[in-house]
Amino acid sequence: MRKLSEAELIMLTEVLKMEAEGLATARATNMLIEDEDLKKSVEAGIMAAEARIKGIQQFINENQVIDSGEVQ
Repeated sequence: MRKLSEAELIMLTEVLKMEAEGLATARATNMLIEDEDLKKSVEAGIMAAEARIKGIQQFINENQVIDSGEVQ
């Protein structure tokens, strides 16, 4: 795979941050929900967000997006 541009790296970082923040919000909100149907829907959304985050992480690892020298 070709090396990602600076803009692509920034965008990938922002998407990952957005997903993580959304997941944290959904988890916090889920504890407050009393309606069972809504709770099931939010739980499905949480699982979907976790899968998207894992997919992004897998993309980063498989394509060596981050050089091992960059992580300290």
